[in-house]
Amino acid sequence: MDEANEYDLMGLALDEAKAAVAHGDVPVGALVVVDGRVVARRHNERERLGDPTAHAELLAIGDAAKATGSWRLEGATVIVSLEPCPMCAGALYQARIARLVFGATDMKAGACGSLYNIGSDPRLNHEFEVVQGLRADECGALLTDFFASRRG
Repeated sequence: MDEANEYDLMGLALDEAKAAVAHGDVPVGALVVVDGRVVARRHNERERLGDPTAHAELLAIGDAAKATGSWRLEGATVIVSLEPCPMCAGALYQARIARLVFGATDMKAGACGSLYNIGSDPRLNHEFEVVQGLRADECGALLTDFFASRRG
């Protein structure tokens, strides 16, 4: 997957993130790409489902496993608008993804470079490549605007 394609794919993740706002969820969107094809795309649904685990990444990983017929998403790339939290980074590890591309960093809960680095922890039996900062300004602005509107 080339950089231009990833730029466009992050646009799809941003579209998903914007859909979360419609039901009061934090705007985070995620895609799972296998062999250059989007096999799953989701957004946060914690408020909608009343489920603390309904993060975009977890929902997309579950859908991708169903779509591919395997929980092992070896070779898959996950593209997400916000750096995954420890729960989501753990799921990426468990799904055996090959690559993570994210937009905005999360200095309060990020587990793929900010607070922790689950993707490249040599103590674990699987590591995945992490690319950070793709369209970070757009991803960050979406979150900043969302939280500003909640406070205002």
